[in-house]
Amino acid sequence: MKYRLLIALLLIVFLNACSKEEVSSQDEANNGGTESNKAANQKSTGASANDLLSSSTFKSMVIELVYVDGFEPSETSVNNLKSFIEARTFKPQGITVEKRAIAPTGKAKYSTEDIIRIEESKRTKYNTNNQIAVWAFFADGESNKNTENGVVLGTAYRNTSFVIFQETIEDLSNSAFEPNRSVLETTVITHEFGHILGLTNLGTAMVTNHEDSSHPKHCNVESCLMYWSAETGDGLSNLIGSSKAPELDDQCIADLQANGGK
Repeated sequence: MKYRLLIALLLIVFLNACSKEEVSSQDEANNGGTESNKAANQKSTGASANDLLSSSTFKSMVIELVYVDGFEPSETSVNNLKSFIEARTFKPQGITVEKRAIAPTGKAKYSTEDIIRIEESKRTKYNTNNQIAVWAFFADGESNKNTENGVVLGTAYRNTSFVIFQETIEDLSNSAFEPNRSVLETTVITHEFGHILGLTNLGTAMVTNHEDSSHPKHCNVESCLMYWSAETGDGLSNLIGSSKAPELDDQCIADLQANGGK
């Protein structure tokens, strides 16, 4: 009888230990994981292209879409982003977009360093064993790189991170002689996602040479999504009256396919 009681007590202790370990792991995940986990999402743009495109390591993807309150992208644009990713990547366990708002930052202009600080403060999703995480931030101000001659609409600045200057997009869309907002949003969002997929010659090697020598890391085909003007105000006139964003040209698609994508 004593032997059976001892076995029962040991079993209870073992089960409690397993439960505590699971809770601890979940708490760590909810808090954004360890510093070593975060480091995997803090590499240079394009460094995770194959991980994003293929299913060899990561079977699913989560997009942590965070916007400043009042600057949420349209549902159409978010759905277009998801469709774009599904069309070019192998993620058999699915792609999830998780949206949430944060309070205004009080900044009128953002540097890349400002954006990184916000990400490191607010980001909660990092890579796990079989899920890769992407951070997308929609800002309530403009880029500090804007000039009288041009504006920046978005920037991919890490391997799984990009920013969209939503205030600028809203200022340049949805009125007479301006593009439809969802079309402009979709163009900029998918262009920046194309960069973290390694386009053009940014972590995904080119099958044939189609990099624009005047605008490095961009496609030299003017009708392609990865043409340089897609992330600046210079391409606005091409979108006026259009009902959809530009698409990747055959050369960019071939590059993605050669690096594990569709």
